[in-house]
Amino acid sequence: MDLARLTDLITSIDSHVWQPFAMPLVLLIVGTLITVATGFVQIRRFPLALRMVMKGAFKKDAAGSKTITPFQALSTALASTVGNGNIGGVATAILIGGPGAVFWMWVCATVGMATKYAEAVLGVHYRVTRESGELASGPMYYITRGLGHSTLGRTLAGLFAFFGIAAALLGTGNMAQSNTVARTFVEAVRAVTGTTISTWIPGLLITAAVGLVLLGGIKRIAHVAEKMVPGMIVLYVAAALAYIVLNADHLPHVFALIFTEAFSPTAAVGGFAGATVAQSIAAGVSRGVLSNEAGLGSAPIAHGIAGVAHPAEQGVVGVFEVFIDTIVVCSMTAFVILSSGLWTEAAYQQSSGDLTAAAMSQTIPFATVIVAVCSFLFGFSTLIGWCYYGEKCFEYIFGSAYTKVYRVVFTLLIMVGSVASVPLVWAIGTLLNGFMAFPNLVGLFLLIGVVRKITADYFSGKGTQYSVEHPTTGARV
Repeated sequence: MDLARLTDLITSIDSHVWQPFAMPLVLLIVGTLITVATGFVQIRRFPLALRMVMKGAFKKDAAGSKTITPFQALSTALASTVGNGNIGGVATAILIGGPGAVFWMWVCATVGMATKYAEAVLGVHYRVTRESGELASGPMYYITRGLGHSTLGRTLAGLFAFFGIAAALLGTGNMAQSNTVARTFVEAVRAVTGTTISTWIPGLLITAAVGLVLLGGIKRIAHVAEKMVPGMIVLYVAAALAYIVLNADHLPHVFALIFTEAFSPTAAVGGFAGATVAQSIAAGVSRGVLSNEAGLGSAPIAHGIAGVAHPAEQGVVGVFEVFIDTIVVCSMTAFVILSSGLWTEAAYQQSSGDLTAAAMSQTIPFATVIVAVCSFLFGFSTLIGWCYYGEKCFEYIFGSAYTKVYRVVFTLLIMVGSVASVPLVWAIGTLLNGFMAFPNLVGLFLLIGVVRKITADYFSGKGTQYSVEHPTTGARV
């Protein structure tokens, strides 16, 4: 089977998984139920989330601690969520589903903030201490422990871990990142020098950079993410904001496109092939989950090992994560692309991050270089974060003996992704995201009562009655 037929096959399967009455409906139902059960935590407790993040930015981890700080957990999670899904993922969503896809991204994020809250809460509540003495968390632990080590719980946890490994190695946590890094780098070189280089060159650069960091563990990853993430987000947002301010007269038209075409998508125009409502929903929700990872189950692997006194504290930090990723960063990318008009041109119909770079460069000199740098940093941070996520899933199934082999395979596939086609890597990525999310969402649905109880305990005003597991002894204190 040639690559074109393989791409068509995977894209066809992916379209069924993300059609409106499949994964998007499951995400909406679970997120809405959690929203109601927690008393609309993503709205009522957002000011608290902001205060905790600002306070955590200046808190240092204790020497020798097996936990990481709440801000490091947020940074590690943001390192994997604020990635090239925010640059290339938004572009591909618009190219597939039209401007209306952005509206469905926002819907996904609105309920996703509550979903991410629940994931972080359960991650802390059910975390374990492995035989190495290192804390471990994530859906594979909160599903099995929360469901009393039942057959259903073990099956769901095993499925999540298996597809977590696959998504980390082959999906949006790896190959889609290096692919976007390579394409934005090539676009920058072409714009500045007028020459075209091979994607192998940036592919080798990002592969080597990630490989060096992966020699460390979660503490190394957390420290790198803590230093890198705030700066890279500020750099990209500043460039996008400058573009938006200089083109502020386009904003009313952009908003009109997003809202009207969410239910009546754009017909074929220019090089754009047109879209249906189903395509708009599928593209918006699948790329929204790809970007903010709410419901995917990846982020609680990092959030769950944060050194907090109560799970709800890290839960509200998770709310802020989704807000920054989708409501802020993804929206800015969408405004840039839609106001440029390039999304309808034939030359960009197979693009990803290079469309974002070209759009921004219409107003801002050397914007292709800025986007290429941001894409590299976004991709780098996402790759190291997702390597950790996949490694924890790998350890759950196979133990710790072969984690170095996993890291080598992960690093090699970064290079493969950089030279692969855009439709193939994004189709594989969103398909595996769907397979990974489903067992996690079933687990979240079955554990909503636990989330409600923990939330009520923290926000009752009667004092915290919760006991947190000691990271070393395992005793609840």
